[in-house]
Amino acid sequence: MSPRVRSPELPQNRIWFNTDHPLFLKDLRGRVVILDFWTYCCINCLHILPDLKYLEQKYKDSLTVIGVHSAKFDNEKEAESIRQAILRYDIEHPVLVDTDFNVWQQYAVRAWPTLVVIDPQGYVIGSVAGEGNREALDELISQIIDEHHKKGTTNFQELSLTLEKQRQPLTTPLAFPGKVLADEAGQRLFIADSGHHRLVVSSLSGEVQYVIGTGKSGLTDGSFSEAQFFAPQGMALDAKNQQLYVADTENHCIRQIDLKAQQVKTIAGTGEQSHQIRPHGGVALETSLNSPWDLAKVDNRLLIAMAGSHQIWEMQLETSRVSTYAGTGAEACIDGTLAEAAFAQPSGLTTDGRELYVADSEVSSIRGVGIVDNRPVRTVCGSGELFGFGDVDGEGLEVRLQHCLGVEYTEDCLWVADSYNHKIKRVDPRTGSCQTVLGDGTAGYQDGQGTATRFSEPSGLSAIANHLYIADTNNHVIRHLDLGTLQVTTLQFPGLCTPDACLPAFTPSPLPSSQD
Repeated sequence: MSPRVRSPELPQNRIWFNTDHPLFLKDLRGRVVILDFWTYCCINCLHILPDLKYLEQKYKDSLTVIGVHSAKFDNEKEAESIRQAILRYDIEHPVLVDTDFNVWQQYAVRAWPTLVVIDPQGYVIGSVAGEGNREALDELISQIIDEHHKKGTTNFQELSLTLEKQRQPLTTPLAFPGKVLADEAGQRLFIADSGHHRLVVSSLSGEVQYVIGTGKSGLTDGSFSEAQFFAPQGMALDAKNQQLYVADTENHCIRQIDLKAQQVKTIAGTGEQSHQIRPHGGVALETSLNSPWDLAKVDNRLLIAMAGSHQIWEMQLETSRVSTYAGTGAEACIDGTLAEAAFAQPSGLTTDGRELYVADSEVSSIRGVGIVDNRPVRTVCGSGELFGFGDVDGEGLEVRLQHCLGVEYTEDCLWVADSYNHKIKRVDPRTGSCQTVLGDGTAGYQDGQGTATRFSEPSGLSAIANHLYIADTNNHVIRHLDLGTLQVTTLQFPGLCTPDACLPAFTPSPLPSSQD
């Protein structure tokens, strides 16, 4: 029988969130403890948050979850960036900032996410890497509690925590807007108000026309005032038929919004996350999806950035079938045929009609995917490596981006939301030449011109005519760029309020139709 391993104590001289004071494992004796080693860029880490919330609620008197944030990207090492992620993903357990991977190394962790289980006497019971382990963890926790209750080594009581969302409540009209879509024909903006689980429709100048969704997370079809979303992200518009398609990311679904009838319905996904990685497909409403993050409409099909399975999918709108379009499911940057290629958490899409351009976030690269003439997958710019990130302008493989989340094609060039560098860059899709246009590389909030401006993790872009609209995610605003003068201003949305402040549902003037 192998000797039991005492859990190493957690450092006290580090930054902690969601608690007034550092936690000692010795003070948690009598309780089951789970250490969640995570980094907030990682889609797999995000996937286990609902599992942890479920377990925390089920065993609230006997289980303590502690997040140990061990950063992959440089930007994720910043305390404020981590705090914003805690707010964005509604994390309600204590989080320790694991500077320099000290705790990671003490617990011999090798991958994100990893969960380490500690029993009420302070011994490490075991660890598991990856996602999809809720049932096994539930059974293990139940067994531990039963065993230690019989031994008399339990001391169950609910912990009192001071959460970041209580300390500094978020009261901005928009909350972590992930994507924005400009409609030139209708002269309007569609905004994925991701943190408020709703969509906002406004004029190009910010006059709010409608809010779609209750503002509470859920998966409910129906009228604009009844529908529910869960952290919606990318959108695609069929202007002729007045249909808006939405990647309802944390519901693992695609939603269709009839802008004339003002109705929302689910058209793909089951509401459950798929754990099948290999290319597959089927009837849209019978096929589980995995964190769809962005959409592009090409003819009568939707192309989907399936961030959770590291693939590009397509939905045939006429037949209501979905299937893998490109990507093996491996998390990597591999060019070649659609069947050979690999991606790493694709999070942004745009097209010039010949290629689909992808913001491939975990390899910090822009990829090109053929959509006509059997064109292969190629890397336009960026290192193409999981740890090949930075902030370097240049050409092709010498370019360094940092977790880019948005990309938009207009006037023969690509605009890139280089999210963790807090910059907007311009890329020539033919040569891969990349140049910084906006932002100085420091997270902030500053209107102005060119590199004198500042952003905070911008994630979504949309262009019409001579205008570029930017979802400036951690600033909770939409920014406007005049492409001629490179002048940046911030849009205001008079009358828009948070869901809690807008009860009953916000219902301004009727939604106009665009002129085809």
